[in-house]
Amino acid sequence: MEVAERARPARKRIIGIALIAAFGLAIFLVPPALGRNISPAILVSAFILASVYVALSFEFLHRTTAALIGAAAIVGAVVVLGDIPAQESFDFIVGSVDYNTIGLLLGMMIIVAILAESGIFQWVGIKASKASKGDLWKLLLVLCTFTAVVSMFIDNVTTVLLMVPVTIAVFRIYKVSPMPFILAQALASNIGGTATLIGDPPNIIIGSAVGIDFNTFIIHMGPTVAISFVASLFLLKFLFRKDLKAQVQNLEQLMKEDERTYLKDKGVLKKSLVVLLGVIALFVVHGALHIEPSVIALGGAAVLLALTRSSPEKVFREVDWPTLVFFTALFIIVGVAEHAGMIDILSHAALNLTGGEPWPTFIVIIWTSAIASAFVDNIPFTATMIPLVETLNSSPGIVAAFGGFDTSPLWWALSLGANLGGNGTLIGSSAGVVAAGISEKFGHPISFNRWFKVGFPFMLVTVGIGTAILAIDIILRF
Repeated sequence: MEVAERARPARKRIIGIALIAAFGLAIFLVPPALGRNISPAILVSAFILASVYVALSFEFLHRTTAALIGAAAIVGAVVVLGDIPAQESFDFIVGSVDYNTIGLLLGMMIIVAILAESGIFQWVGIKASKASKGDLWKLLLVLCTFTAVVSMFIDNVTTVLLMVPVTIAVFRIYKVSPMPFILAQALASNIGGTATLIGDPPNIIIGSAVGIDFNTFIIHMGPTVAISFVASLFLLKFLFRKDLKAQVQNLEQLMKEDERTYLKDKGVLKKSLVVLLGVIALFVVHGALHIEPSVIALGGAAVLLALTRSSPEKVFREVDWPTLVFFTALFIIVGVAEHAGMIDILSHAALNLTGGEPWPTFIVIIWTSAIASAFVDNIPFTATMIPLVETLNSSPGIVAAFGGFDTSPLWWALSLGANLGGNGTLIGSSAGVVAAGISEKFGHPISFNRWFKVGFPFMLVTVGIGTAILAIDIILRF
């Protein structure tokens, strides 16, 4: 068994390297064979971007390491090729990074790190378990609903990071496998996070790049997400029908637990909730105030640090710095690829595929995003798609059909596809990767196949429902 476990990473590396080599051959040999004259900067950018995607998908390098190597390689390549003058490379890198996204994530991570010190998430876990009285379907319903709702206002990666250990602790008492519930919560977090600007990293990237405010996001995506989520609960009941019949143990022991003992610091809890509600309220009106979400989040974090007198050193240790560096490197890679002209080629290919017709383009964006995000982390995919969708939005046919909207429906299509598509596989979303990592850490590994058997059909059904509801919503808004 141990030999098989050691051999698995080696096989992944071999397969990944073979795929990178195959992509390299295709990128550098196919265009000349077809008589296409493509600049070396575009070819190199495409190869590096594809290589980073493969490294992320097969996880033979940490995603932050892969992104940093990709960023350094792509900047070095375009400088050597003369596409960007060496003396301007630093300014180009600085200009490529979306600091609004980085600041928003950092601020919310600090707020949640302080909130978690109060023990509120453990309190919720015990309270939900006692309310279900050993009925696993009711417990699944409560945990998934709570996770989805919280993921609307705290990014879903952080929500999963806090809720999964609580779930594992509860099921350790029940002596029942927590895996179905961990899976269900990760899936629910991606659905809930789709509804708001700050709920899921792809939305943060889209909102920051396009200038979509909190209210606009929840007004347009909220109804679609609400209906999709309700349908997903019944789908989860069907997919986990056997697991939900398991007999729980030690129910009496759990019912005697006093959840109030888990609230370690009520003062910190009250202050954290007041600041968090204030931040959310400012998100709601930030469009009218013309204040960037990052300023609100960082301002809220600063106020909460002062109110609670929390140790910055301790709080900052809880910040997910590798994720923030990953985002930064990713913005650089996509920025260079766009500058080289790779995005223009992709947009022309998309227009040729759909003929520039608005509704076929709308459907193609949703389903291309969904399928791609199932096999490639939806964060880099979204970052790559943004300049592509911007180009598509300037197409005459799409302008004629969707030009009357304040925000093009193609952005909602990208959000829906990228977020819900991430549920398809274990590597499709950051929330899924985090949930699986914590589960394995506590002795409950979730294999790629185990996730795929549940996640992929779940993704297909929810994306199908979401596509229909979103299209109806857009038609009604004409």
